[in-house]
Amino acid sequence: MLLPRSRFFDDYTGVVLQAEEGDRIAGALSNKKAAILRNHGLLTVGKTVDEAAWWFISMERTCQAQLLAEAAGKPKLINHDSATLARHQVGSPYMGWFSFQPLYDMIARLQPDFLN
Repeated sequence: MLLPRSRFFDDYTGVVLQAEEGDRIAGALSNKKAAILRNHGLLTVGKTVDEAAWWFISMERTCQAQLLAEAAGKPKLINHDSATLARHQVGSPYMGWFSFQPLYDMIARLQPDFLN
């Protein structure tokens, strides 16, 4: 099951070395915040680096949970209204940025030279 705010990019041709390839991926993303690149992995975007990083972490965890659920049997999907409510509660650009802040603070505390 694909996340509603993500895309599957089935035309990935390798490392993006030319602007045209980047434009194709951006076009496939459209107004979504994430894509799964065939044979490559996850791609997330945001209004800030913090937001994009949080969507990546969140999407990776979601993918892991999906695989575990499918390995255990047929997952029971949540209803559309509950999914929409959750997206409104935690899916905004601000919440992506906000959710990353504790991780950023921990990284800054444990590795104070990371910005040098």
